[in-house]
Amino acid sequence: MSIGRTGAAGTPRVAPEGTDPHRWWALVVIALAQLMVVLDATIVNIALPSAQHALHMSDGNRQWVITAYTLAFGGLLLLGGRIADLVGRKRTFVFGLIGFAVASAIGGAATSSGMLFGARALQGAFAAVLAPSALSLLTTTFTDPRERGKAFGVYGALAGSGSAIGFIVGGLLTEYLNWRWCLYVNVPIAVIAVFGAFALLHDRPGHREAGLDVPGALLGCGGLVAIVYGFSEAEPRGWTDPLVLALFAAGIALLTAFVWWQNRAPNPLLPLHIIKNRNRAGCFLTMMLATIGMFGLFLFMTYYLQIILGYSPVRTGLAYLPLTAAIITGSTQISARLLHRVAPRMLMAPGMLLAAGGMTLLTRMTVHSSYTTEILPALILMGLGMGLTFMPVFATATSGIAPRDSGVTSATVNTSQQVGGSIGTALLNTIATTSSTAYITAHLRTGAPKALVIPAGVVHGYTIAIWWAAGVMLLAGLTAALMVTAKAPKHGAPADAPVPESVN
Repeated sequence: MSIGRTGAAGTPRVAPEGTDPHRWWALVVIALAQLMVVLDATIVNIALPSAQHALHMSDGNRQWVITAYTLAFGGLLLLGGRIADLVGRKRTFVFGLIGFAVASAIGGAATSSGMLFGARALQGAFAAVLAPSALSLLTTTFTDPRERGKAFGVYGALAGSGSAIGFIVGGLLTEYLNWRWCLYVNVPIAVIAVFGAFALLHDRPGHREAGLDVPGALLGCGGLVAIVYGFSEAEPRGWTDPLVLALFAAGIALLTAFVWWQNRAPNPLLPLHIIKNRNRAGCFLTMMLATIGMFGLFLFMTYYLQIILGYSPVRTGLAYLPLTAAIITGSTQISARLLHRVAPRMLMAPGMLLAAGGMTLLTRMTVHSSYTTEILPALILMGLGMGLTFMPVFATATSGIAPRDSGVTSATVNTSQQVGGSIGTALLNTIATTSSTAYITAHLRTGAPKALVIPAGVVHGYTIAIWWAAGVMLLAGLTAALMVTAKAPKHGAPADAPVPESVN
């Protein structure tokens, strides 16, 4: 990313009239906030064993360190997006940063598991305000199609690689400091971003005349929370457990009521024209399917590297570096350069095919696999595929949106990502556990040594789940190819001219 740019003859290129001269530094501030929000979904994963031991958590309750965050984040994003539209994105951006820092400090100082769970939920709630504000500010700051592509390339790279960066940072902090610093680290990042926001970010006034759809917020957020909670409980309880089934039924009922109400509400929380638009609906669905597979990969690879191959937390985190580098390369060096020349689906569909190919390679791993020859090529393919996909998803989903709806549209993109990640973790982990149990039980009956059967069974479960993840990636590619019909930005409407929703 370059702050100063020159034309073909070496003379300074003049910024388009009406654009913010400090917009690239503003992108740094927005990117810092986005990185903090995304990596916090995974940064505590590697630290979880240490936190569990320190706070005396049971094996059944330790999942809430992760789930409390994703539940609050995914469930409250739509409300956070609408609040950003009502009161102004810069205000909610700063409010979210401050709240996130306070919640992180509380979590780092936790003296009981309940205190940590509550702090993680509070982090998720403030993230639900912060994330859509950040994406909305990016959308309104960069309106020139070429610059917009570069800005979204950086944003997409962070969205795709932030989770992997979380593993690296979590490993370093856990091994060389302690698990509490996985939460404390957010405080200085937030402080820097707050000062940067006051100095560099500009915003249009909020749309207070729209009002807040309280019934829609309760129905929509309640439905999402019930669905995500149901998937999180399916792992320990099983898919046919009465509580799990009741949560799914309640979630479906609440979301159905939410859609019914949005057609009648005077000021709907989620204007249905946003999701009725074919391109945006395709982007939302592609994002959700992509993150189902990606978050499942993170879960399995972390346990595989640490438990099966015996890696330390730091070595496990560093093992994700090629994946992170590939995501950044795919997003900033390929997608950002091509989006203004080719249709978004020409990047998204091949990206998902590459990611599915990487997943397929991982299905060959065994107890004795070599990282360099068997794991590394798969991670690189996965990273390039994700980088190709995330950037055009964010750019296309938020293109042509009226300013009053930019916050809720941004929230819907993030909701797709968080809900997909939660579903992927629960769904694929359940598949892996079931397959491992069946394998181990069958082989122990034959008299095979337990010391050999159990590791082989665990890896077998991972490979079965990864096959499912590869299938989901292919479905994401098919969704992008069939549903996302937008043209390259230079052939369509300018980024700062909203497309009339009535024609879609």
